[in-house]
Amino acid sequence: MTTAVFDEAFEWYSEQWAPDLPLGEWWDRLATAGWSFPKWPTGYGGRGLSTGDAREAERARVAVGAYGPPKGLATFLVAPTLMTYGAPEQLDRFMPGIVRGTDVWCQLFSEPGAGSDLAGLATRAVLDGDEWIVNGQKVWNSGAQYAKFGILMARSDPEQPKHKGISYFMIDMNQPGVDIRPLREMTGDIAFNEVFFSDARVSDADRLGERGEGWRIGMTTLSHERDPDNAGSGSGFMFGGSDLGGTVGAYAAAVGGHVDGFALAMSGGANQLLDNVIDEFDVAADPVRRQRLMQLYTLRKVSRWSTERSMATVKAGGQPGPEVSTLKVIGAEISRRTRDLGLEAMGPNGMLWGNDTPTGGQFHAYCMFTPAMSIAGGSDEVNRNIIGERVLGLPREPGEAEQRNQPWSSLPRN
Repeated sequence: MTTAVFDEAFEWYSEQWAPDLPLGEWWDRLATAGWSFPKWPTGYGGRGLSTGDAREAERARVAVGAYGPPKGLATFLVAPTLMTYGAPEQLDRFMPGIVRGTDVWCQLFSEPGAGSDLAGLATRAVLDGDEWIVNGQKVWNSGAQYAKFGILMARSDPEQPKHKGISYFMIDMNQPGVDIRPLREMTGDIAFNEVFFSDARVSDADRLGERGEGWRIGMTTLSHERDPDNAGSGSGFMFGGSDLGGTVGAYAAAVGGHVDGFALAMSGGANQLLDNVIDEFDVAADPVRRQRLMQLYTLRKVSRWSTERSMATVKAGGQPGPEVSTLKVIGAEISRRTRDLGLEAMGPNGMLWGNDTPTGGQFHAYCMFTPAMSIAGGSDEVNRNIIGERVLGLPREPGEAEQRNQPWSSLPRN
């Protein structure tokens, strides 16, 4: 069926695509026709296609030169989790805004005292009639300053063990009880935030899954965050809102000209940037750098092979397993090697900063963001623990088994 899918998608894009269309209209056309995310279910921006057929549809889009669907945390994390656990009414309420790019979302997981130990989170959700009252603090919330909704993990029962007393909510960010404070990074960008909840409210109808099931649902979200084959990521990834009334061409130009280390990391654009640096500074002429370059290419091949093996174990409509932690660790290593090789190859140019540096400053912006690749979505250390315990079957860390059976309220905390 693969050829038939390409032909059908190519014909559709050839007839429908025009760069002077309003962005909102183009994204609506994509979603209505099911070409936004072809692997997703029919009616939610997709057609329920296999991985191979979805790639053919994407190949047809690129061949025509048409712009793709909205990409951000809503498509990257929220939609895959919602499609796994969401009730029909929740899917009908939230998915249209996600696939059409009208609703921006953020992730509300990590806390100052619960980063690597996410299960120790202390933000409380107390049931009050048919609503939950939320109090607490979250941090490192990408794009929260733009978000209309957030996916929130909060402690709904402190007398349960820490992994069992958590519930998962979809909360309205535009309410008086939500205070968003941006954090400026060393890149100069403001992608992250800290968020304070003071008697914020969320309807019980906006709870995803059963009460106390939040840990399992949250791990599903993180498995998609660590999945390099996630359909909701890739080129055009943005955290903020979009001018849906402007033309697609203007939006594409703005996204392409935006120097943002986070977006470059999410879209995979750093590979092309490094190739540009390699050509400009003749990296292959030096035997040591040539050896490092071949090591990097080998890691990339291992990552692609591991991705294919990992995805082959996921049944249609299923979700990635703990094996994706391997891909996350490899990805962080590739990022570091990409940074080091590129900056070293530039020589003195590698110490500069600004738009007048090689690659227009984009490679330097990526390099400054690179340390986050070993932290965001679970640190390298956490992912290695997951590989050891859940993939290789090694014993858990000393004391962890006892903590899993104690009420969260009795555990020592900072």
